Amino acid sequence: MSAPAVRILVVDDEPPIRRLLRAGLGTQGYEMHEAEDGRTAGQAIETLRPDLVILDLGLPDISGLELLGRWRSGGMVVPIVILSSRTDEAGIVQALDLGADDYVTKPFGMNELIARIRAALRHRLQQQGEKPLFRAGDLSIDLVRRIIKLRDEEVKLSPKEYELLRVLVQHAGKVLTHRFLLERVWGAAQDPQYLRVYVRQLRQKIETNPEQPDYIRTETGVGYRFREGD
Repeated sequence: MSAPAVRILVVDDEPPIRRLLRAGLGTQGYEMHEAEDGRTAGQAIETLRPDLVILDLGLPDISGLELLGRWRSGGMVVPIVILSSRTDEAGIVQALDLGADDYVTKPFGMNELIARIRAALRHRLQQQGEKPLFRAGDLSIDLVRRIIKLRDEEVKLSPKEYELLRVLVQHAGKVLTHRFLLERVWGAAQDPQYLRVYVRQLRQKIETNPEQPDYIRTETGVGYRFREGD
């Protein structure tokens, strides 16, 4: 018996965007449902129980950011990918800090959106059944024994460097804001420059070319995204 199709709820008030998504998601075997405003979206969340939500921020009846905040504060854990014409860094950061799993700006490429959807779904599964051993390329990280190896050579990290790497790896594939990382690693908001120093130190130790990093990727003005595991 085949597995049930992944249910995706698209919350967007633009019919052309919904038509485009219906065609693109359909070719990937996703089951798409639609809502054109926040009220309809709230009802669909209750009845449909989607596996993932694609959310526009410019809804006619309620701000997408407000809707996102309500859902997350209410305990909703379903992955949410923002799809919006807003490109300002402040809006992106705010959405991610409120609990969005990723952010794609309009106009968008369908292949990019599909990749972000898959990453968000994988990340949620990883959180539910987290594996103690992470591998990506030449890098392996044993989260139980706290052993990091690059091409079979052990890498020595300071306690803070390891804690930063651990948080990045636990959320591999997901963009993490400066604020999120500072609060998770240091317990309080700090100057983002403080974080950049540690990221630079980490890159010196685990990247083949720290100037063109393969593992710790910069999301300009927003934060960092760690490469997904193999």
